[in-house]
Amino acid sequence: MNYNTKKFRPIQNSANGETSEETIFEYKQTGNILTSDYKGGQIVKGHLIGLVDENGHIEMRYHQVNVKGELMTGVCHSKPEFQKNGKNQTS
Repeated sequence: MNYNTKKFRPIQNSANGETSEETIFEYKQTGNILTSDYKGGQIVKGHLIGLVDENGHIEMRYHQVNVKGELMTGVCHSKPEFQKNGKNQTS
């Protein structure tokens, strides 16, 4: 699966996560390397880099600044999905 030029929003997050349905991720992909800039909701600015496997699952590392001015970093595993109406979402 190639996510290049797709936009996604989260549908769920961990209990301590700060992304929400207001956060928009703009993906770019070359080969199996994925990058994204994102913002919205509690996130002022964020960036991620990840690897996409043969099933479309993504293992990522991210860094972001929230509305409190805090710098956050971490690891995320994601499976983007396409809704029947053509919209994109991640879980």
